[in-house]
Amino acid sequence: MAQWQDLLKLDSALQSRVQQLYEGRFPREIRHFACSWIESQDWLSAAESETAARTCFQALLDYLEELWNRSVQENNILEGPDFRRMMDYLMEHFQGQPVNLALIMSDCLNEEKKILSSVTTAQNNLGMPLKWREVNNKVTGLKWQISELKKEIKTLDGLNEKLDFFQQTWQSKVEQNIQVAESKVQMVEGECLKRANIITRTKQIVVQRLVNLLNQTAQTVATLTDVELPEWKYRQQLSCIGGPMDTSLGLLQKWFTAIAEVLFGVREQLQNLQDQNNKYSSSEPSKLSASVAELNKFVLSLITKLLTNSLVVEKQPIMLNLPHRPLILKTMVRFKVTVRFLANLPVFNGLLKVKPVFDKDVEEAKTVSGFRLFDFTSDNSKVLDVDTPDGGLMAQFEHMSIKEKKARKKGLSESHLGVTEELHVIRFVTTLTHAGQTFNIEASSLPVVVISSSNQVPSAWASIMWWNMLCTSASMDLSLFAAPPPVAWQQLSQILSWQFLSVGQRNLDEHQLSELRDKFVDDPEGLVTWSKFTKDESTWIWVDGILDLINKYLSDLWQDGSIMGFVGRERTKFLLQTKATGTFLIRFSESIRDGAVTFSWVDHSSGEAHVHAVQPYTKKELSVLSLPDAINHYTLTAQGYSSYNPLMYLYPDIPKDTAFGRYYKVPGPSATNQNCREYLHRRLTVVSNHPTPPPSPPMEAPRMDVDTNVDQSNDPNQRMDEFFQDLLDLPESDIFWPSFQLSPPSLQDILESSAPTCQNGMDH
Repeated sequence: MAQWQDLLKLDSALQSRVQQLYEGRFPREIRHFACSWIESQDWLSAAESETAARTCFQALLDYLEELWNRSVQENNILEGPDFRRMMDYLMEHFQGQPVNLALIMSDCLNEEKKILSSVTTAQNNLGMPLKWREVNNKVTGLKWQISELKKEIKTLDGLNEKLDFFQQTWQSKVEQNIQVAESKVQMVEGECLKRANIITRTKQIVVQRLVNLLNQTAQTVATLTDVELPEWKYRQQLSCIGGPMDTSLGLLQKWFTAIAEVLFGVREQLQNLQDQNNKYSSSEPSKLSASVAELNKFVLSLITKLLTNSLVVEKQPIMLNLPHRPLILKTMVRFKVTVRFLANLPVFNGLLKVKPVFDKDVEEAKTVSGFRLFDFTSDNSKVLDVDTPDGGLMAQFEHMSIKEKKARKKGLSESHLGVTEELHVIRFVTTLTHAGQTFNIEASSLPVVVISSSNQVPSAWASIMWWNMLCTSASMDLSLFAAPPPVAWQQLSQILSWQFLSVGQRNLDEHQLSELRDKFVDDPEGLVTWSKFTKDESTWIWVDGILDLINKYLSDLWQDGSIMGFVGRERTKFLLQTKATGTFLIRFSESIRDGAVTFSWVDHSSGEAHVHAVQPYTKKELSVLSLPDAINHYTLTAQGYSSYNPLMYLYPDIPKDTAFGRYYKVPGPSATNQNCREYLHRRLTVVSNHPTPPPSPPMEAPRMDVDTNVDQSNDPNQRMDEFFQDLLDLPESDIFWPSFQLSPPSLQDILESSAPTCQNGMDH
């Protein structure tokens, strides 16, 4: 009873499937009112034994008789079920063939379980979007329909076989005994006509169901190839430029494979119908053959559409040394690509040999003068096979590289594009021959930029971002930069935010985006032009330097929110002036294009708030000393005054050690070790001269960044930069004075600021 009660809770679409299951085979009324008894029987065993089947048949009659008697006792004959009619139906249809009853009940109960199982699977998919659940349900429904049609066509074959046997047996008897009563002849002919009419009606029903199935399948094929696949490709585009998109192919592969099974299943059943039509006599053979031929043509068109869209570039071209920047290729440098065939039928394994072709059918390669031409350094053809954990039919091209050929000297037009604005494409081509049909299949990568030098990477990545913001893989406009349209700041800001998410696992917040907007946008409509984004002293190159800085040295601090990052000088003063002395924030340098980071802090030593900023730390300096250690060991010195670390609280009020303690690598002062007593102890210090030594009047807060226009020939900063590399070559010294040290300290200064440590002690 539990199984039937679960079926009654299903939605109307699934209940319709249950209705179709019993239609013309067994009354649902009996299934409903005798549900508990029916589910308690072993119908599978009964179907294998005439005796067991007859026992079940008689027991069912007895159970219905018991229900009838109960209705009589309760005076519920008129309002209750008609159990007498149910018993009459069983006697009429199964008394002589109880095994048929057992077969029907066994099959129906098994199909009910499958329907309930599909519901359980659907419930497990509740986390997926509604439209995906709808597609999933449609695909599941189509699979169920084709399985039912297979049974019906098999039943039709049995009806044809029985009629043929009956006719041949009768003909044999007639030939053996010519004297046959006219009444007997009429009875036999009437029976044959009756059976032939049943077969004709069954054929019509089967053909109509095939038509309905194909119409529904055509809608699903259109949904997969024209909606779901393009949407996946667009998600992949956004993912390539840093978007947190789901680009898994599990569902698409499941749907493509299931629909391929349905279509090839329909084709097989159409052939079975045609074979039956040819084998057994038919009153209208030509009409059925025409219908089958028309349906076959329709099926082939759907198969062609599905298979020619099944090859996809699962992982776009990417060089190993640029894992966050796909679609940038460098000549003679290895890159890899992965392709997958979504219609993953076992019969296709080993049949598809995929060949990559560079700039196949690219019009610019034929018509534009100066357009660079490339080719692969070797034949990279691969056969798709199933050797992955998820069972995908795929190929991984892991050792691809390209070389440049001579550029086209003559063309219909002259190229004015820069190297990083010239777009290329890789196409993957294959041919599938199956079941007498040949399918030509292609898939294309997203546009790639080919560079010859690593310093072209930022500009190349700008082109990749711009194209994927404005175009789709369907349009494949490789001439976009001949006249690049602007983009709205709202769209660009999202892409920029993704860059930081990609390298540091944290987006830009609204304040950071507001600071960047002021640097990118000078259009009243909020549009950013391509030239503004990349040309001259572009802000993008500065942002790219900061991204590289985060990726190499600051990813943890960026992820946990310690770095405020994009905040101007005026806003820095506004944020800090009301905070406690020693409150500091970390922000990016605005003048060092290669990326640098600094910290600003506030003090109230003279009764007024003064905000100071240290000269920015470059990548070169951070490669030696991490920013948390630089903050922890930072020291202010002033002549006649003791040294101290002015940095106490990370904005707004987080104790310094709470914010950065887990990142410290260079130890602070420690107790004297027995083995180090003969040494003068020292520690690493990062020193600046005090900008406002009392009792001097308050000083203007120093500039945050170095003025790049100043002659640095006699600049102590420049001298320290030149000294920097030599300093790195001193393995016995941990004393570090960064490039912002205004004057080298004396030995006395060093001794006064020293603290005990037993590492790398200096012998005196």
